[in-house]
Amino acid sequence: MDNFYSTSFKTFFKIGVFTLGGGYAMIPIIESEVVDKKKWLSKEDFIDTVAIAQTSPGVFAINLSVFIGYKMRKTRGAIVTALGTALPSFLIILLIAMFFHQFEDNKVVAAMFRGIRPAVVALIAVPTFNMAKSARIGWSNCWIPIASALAIWAFGVSPIFIIIIAAIGGYVYGKYLKN
Repeated sequence: MDNFYSTSFKTFFKIGVFTLGGGYAMIPIIESEVVDKKKWLSKEDFIDTVAIAQTSPGVFAINLSVFIGYKMRKTRGAIVTALGTALPSFLIILLIAMFFHQFEDNKVVAAMFRGIRPAVVALIAVPTFNMAKSARIGWSNCWIPIASALAIWAFGVSPIFIIIIAAIGGYVYGKYLKN
């Protein structure tokens, strides 16, 4: 069996075990492993893969691992990377469900989670700024993600509507307005 399968399973299993905060918090760790260390994808391919995973239905981290695995080794690669990503969460949730009643009121556990929350925010912020830099978002167009985020947060606009409007705007700009 190709060494890629065992290596990719171990890589995505490790990512799944050591990442708190969901799929977006996994981005810098996945990028470090897949782009910097393993060189499975270029930086540009990784950003494109993140964009596709974000717009696809389903769990972001699983989508991202599936797309990376599929790009590397088609269906078998996608299955291996998806299992590597999902299995740690499944096992951890299973253990928590089995023992939750024993520590649900534990002040130490509650304090640990309060300490983890700000770190998770940072883990989500860092890839956001890195993707903005890689996507060439500068002072002239930074209003687009800011206005989009405010529309979703403050006015409850559907992210689907934002994506459709951005796609139409990008098409119109590229087709008619750009020199």
